[in-house]
Amino acid sequence: MPERLETKRVSSEELHDLRRRVLRGNDPAAEVGDPRDSESSAEHYAGVLNGQIVVCASVYPSTSPIDPERKSYQLRYMATDFEVQGQGLGAIVLTTVCDSLTLRGVEEIWANGRDTALGFYQRLGWEIIPGSEHMSPYTQLPHTVIFKTLQ
Repeated sequence: MPERLETKRVSSEELHDLRRRVLRGNDPAAEVGDPRDSESSAEHYAGVLNGQIVVCASVYPSTSPIDPERKSYQLRYMATDFEVQGQGLGAIVLTTVCDSLTLRGVEEIWANGRDTALGFYQRLGWEIIPGSEHMSPYTQLPHTVIFKTLQ
């Protein structure tokens, strides 16, 4: 059993290494930042295990793909280090993110989820938007728009 995961807010730069390794095939030329990273409304979360960041997630205020009137945030750069995948650590961080947004009155969170990760999100109560399947311009991997109602 791994040590207890600490979930905390961090700067986006602290997440770049994990974003690059897990989500961009460790390509040193790959873009691992979002233009909104430095905005005050952006939030960046790290799951830290034994002093190392092993999970990352960032959220940004964004128009809901379901109902533009809802207060909504977009999840991006959700990743768990290969060494600890399948241990529930990503779920801990994502639950922390959703709980934090809910406390501030956010009604919905959504993402362009990798098709290979859709089961992970669905186990946590996320729903798929039918017909939203697409190829990511960043990774050239299949994605689907997913969302979770928070309130």
